[in-house]
Amino acid sequence: MSKRYLRAAGPAALVLCAALGMTQTAWAVLGGAPMPTPPNATATMAAPVTRAASAMQGGSSASAPASAAYSVRITTYSSGTTVREYVGADGNVFAIAWNGPSMPDLQGLLGNYFPQYASGVKAIHAARHSRGPVAVESSDLVVHSGGHMGSFFGQAWLPSALPAGITGADVK
Repeated sequence: MSKRYLRAAGPAALVLCAALGMTQTAWAVLGGAPMPTPPNATATMAAPVTRAASAMQGGSSASAPASAAYSVRITTYSSGTTVREYVGADGNVFAIAWNGPSMPDLQGLLGNYFPQYASGVKAIHAARHSRGPVAVESSDLVVHSGGHMGSFFGQAWLPSALPAGITGADVK
């Protein structure tokens, strides 16, 4: 698929390309285990994010015990695209964020949630008769995606799987 066609078609073409496996390969599944590191990428695990119980509830007690709410696994592709997987204490990915010059494989990243996302994108484009950033939001899946050739970004999360005290705004 040519870059010229992708530029003209916009985000719908990105969904199609992801469905056809024409983007960078990733094997994470939202709601499942983190992806293995692809051969064209490097991965690092950021320090676990801890939150004091009182801080999660808006308190300010410095003596409250802290517990690891989640960790972030960062995969950087040779193209410069970065995928951040938010991994809960149970070892499952509850959120994903990406940015960079290439769109990641959303079908691989979203797994079983991809058809719901693709259907939402199709409905948005039909309703507004234009292209642009998309926000697919339901009670079980939220995906925000946008950008243009050379600069893509997005976040996806499972609202019911967010750890206590974490919101979609924490997925960056």
